[in-house]
Amino acid sequence: MLSLFLVALASATLLPGGSEVWLARLWCLGEPAVTLWVVATAGNTLGSLVNVAMGRYARQFQHRRWFPASPKSLARAERWYHKLGEASLLLSWVPVIGDPLTVLAGLFRLPWWRAFLWIVVAKGARYAIVLGLANQWLLPLCQA
Repeated sequence: MLSLFLVALASATLLPGGSEVWLARLWCLGEPAVTLWVVATAGNTLGSLVNVAMGRYARQFQHRRWFPASPKSLARAERWYHKLGEASLLLSWVPVIGDPLTVLAGLFRLPWWRAFLWIVVAKGARYAIVLGLANQWLLPLCQA
């Protein structure tokens, strides 16, 4: 279970990971689905909250020359983020765009508790769907 937590945590940060595959593997090995869901959701949510923290911390450096975003692109990102709203964090599970969304939530100072709620709903739903698909499609393969 610790391995699933760590893989899920790393998968939610800017590091690459494959928490869905690990989750399905452990499910195939007979681990309880509810426990897997809780552990994966907790790890992945915590990883996304690390991204939120990185965004909050990075904001103080926005006027440095080496900051990765120009003031113009930062302003454009802020307009985009506020237009879509904090509910855009429901897409925090999506590969490629999910990590930047969580960093933007921190950069634009979304309160922690609201970021947590949106992220935990998104991550929990994703892992519930993965477990449901595993139950439907992998069960015959796991029993072989």
